[in-house]
Amino acid sequence: MIRILTFDIEEWFHCDHVSKNVDWERYEVRVLKSTDKILNSLKRHNQKATFFCLGWVARKHPRLVKMIRDAGHEIGCHSDKHELLTRLNIDEFRIDTADALKCIEDITGEKVKIYRAPAFSITRANLWVFEVLMENNIEVDCSIFPAKHDYGGFESFGSSLPVNILVNGSLMKEFPINTISFLGKPFVFSGGGFFRFFPYWFIRYQMLKNDYVITYFHPRDFDPDLPAMNQLPKMRKFKSYYGLEKSFSKFEKLLSEFSFITVGDAVSQIDWTSTGIIKL
Repeated sequence: MIRILTFDIEEWFHCDHVSKNVDWERYEVRVLKSTDKILNSLKRHNQKATFFCLGWVARKHPRLVKMIRDAGHEIGCHSDKHELLTRLNIDEFRIDTADALKCIEDITGEKVKIYRAPAFSITRANLWVFEVLMENNIEVDCSIFPAKHDYGGFESFGSSLPVNILVNGSLMKEFPINTISFLGKPFVFSGGGFFRFFPYWFIRYQMLKNDYVITYFHPRDFDPDLPAMNQLPKMRKFKSYYGLEKSFSKFEKLLSEFSFITVGDAVSQIDWTSTGIIKL
C-alpha cells in the first residue's frame, strides 16, 4: 500500500489560467504563510512529503525553498511560470524547464529529478514534453491526470497506477493521479478541489480501499482568507474557493490517521519490472 504526499508550491493567483500578461507583482504574497502552516503540520505529525516548487516562487522566495529542504522534504519542479503546457511549443517548454531547474538547483545544491506539469496539462497532443524532461535528466514524472480535467487530462493514458512510460526508446517512471470508478468513468478524490469538496468520511473510505494514492495539495487549499479572483469563470471559481474553511482540519485529520511517503521513497519501494510499460 503506497500513499504519497505531495504539494504544488505556487501562489494563490497561479490558479488563474484565464488572464494573460497579468502583473503578478500587484498581488498580495500569501505563499509564505500558507506553506509555513503546512510545514508545521507535517512536523507535528512526523510526515515527509514531496514539494513541487515553481521556479517563479523560488526566485522570489529562495528562503522558502531552503526551509522546505532543511525540514527534510523532497524538492521537485512544477515548471517556471505555471503556464499551461498546452499553450507552449517545444522550444518554449525547453526554456521554461531549464529556467526553473536552474533556479531551484542553485538554491538547494541538488539535482531535481521529479517533475509535475502545471494543472496536469500533459495530453496526447504534447507528448514531446517527456522528451524535454528526459533531456534535463528528469527521472520521474507526476503529471498524468487519467480523467477529465479543465486544463488537460489524459483519459486514454491507460493506467492510474505507477507505470513505466516509453518515449523514443527511453523509459521514465510515471506516478499518475489515482482514480476511482464512478458510473464507469474515472474520478479523482485525493487532492485540490476534490479533497475540499468531498466529505472526510468519503476520502477516508477511498484511502483505505485503494492500494495506491498520490495526493496533490496547494498552499491556497488551506487559506480560508484567500482574496477574491473575480475574473475566473464561475465553475473554476467554485472549484478554487469551495471548502477553504474546513480544508485544513480535514488535512490534519488525514495526517493523523494515515502515514505518507515521498515520491522518492515510493520509487524505491516499487518493483518497476512488474509495473508494465506504456508506449507514448
